[in-house]
Amino acid sequence: MMMPKEKRIIQKEDIMPLDVYTKQRKELRKSIVEFKKDRRVPLGPYATFYFESYETMLAQVQEMLYIEKGGDDQLKDELSAYNPLVPNGKELTATLMFEIDNPVSRATFLGKVGGIEEKVYMKVDGDLIKAVPEEDVDRTSAEGKASSVQFIHFKFNEEQIKKFKSNSLIELGIDHNDYSHSTKLNDVTVKSLSADFS
Repeated sequence: MMMPKEKRIIQKEDIMPLDVYTKQRKELRKSIVEFKKDRRVPLGPYATFYFESYETMLAQVQEMLYIEKGGDDQLKDELSAYNPLVPNGKELTATLMFEIDNPVSRATFLGKVGGIEEKVYMKVDGDLIKAVPEEDVDRTSAEGKASSVQFIHFKFNEEQIKKFKSNSLIELGIDHNDYSHSTKLNDVTVKSLSADFS
């Protein structure tokens, strides 16, 4: 499931024809689920980080085309939506989801955590890297309600990348008044995410 290092952008020629994808879909989905397992990091009771990559975004685009069957017109939209989340070699990208089954509890929680996307961080050997929310959309409404899905980037310098790969102590956290949690990344996750750097 590993892609060549230089794959930083999904292009039209990377997309399988629909009939080929349909035949191989079950196997492909099984292997992407396996791949994603090491890149999923729960944080506190409601938040889960899904670290994205060329592979996860390609799978997402293929699946959207399979479901909606919109052809080339749809492909353009999918690529402009998902390509920004393919890490560029000097960053990690993640989809952060707040997963609460009960709609009332969910609305109450999201109403309290406006701006939470600005409070996400990673620490590499004590070195603080603040997350940068994806700029395509505003993820907190004017009323201060957070979206249940956030897209974020962690931008690293060379030194931080080196430390990350050498398996330093890496911590992921959210420091919001109404949701403050942190966790240490395990070795398997660190190994998988290290492949996202050039």
